[in-house]
Amino acid sequence: MTTDIKRTLALVVTAGAFIGITGCATTGDLDSTRADLQSQIDRLSADVATAKSDAAAANAKANDAVNIANEANRRSMDTAEKIDRMFKKSMQK
Repeated sequence: MTTDIKRTLALVVTAGAFIGITGCATTGDLDSTRADLQSQIDRLSADVATAKSDAAAANAKANDAVNIANEANRRSMDTAEKIDRMFKKSMQK
């Protein structure tokens, strides 16, 4: 056998082994896998959008709670000052 025939035979055997090892993937199999992956990506995208929306709502509620707490603290300090003034005024009489 000549070297070219040996190389060709080796390539054919290698290609046949590769196809046998990897299996035959049809276009339908690839399309099905692609559709499954796209479906998973779409679901994950929807989950991410929901999570972002939930996080934004939680952040807004937390900001509201901080504002309410700050207002309550301000009123408490105002009341404490009023009580202190009333006490000092009552001690002067």
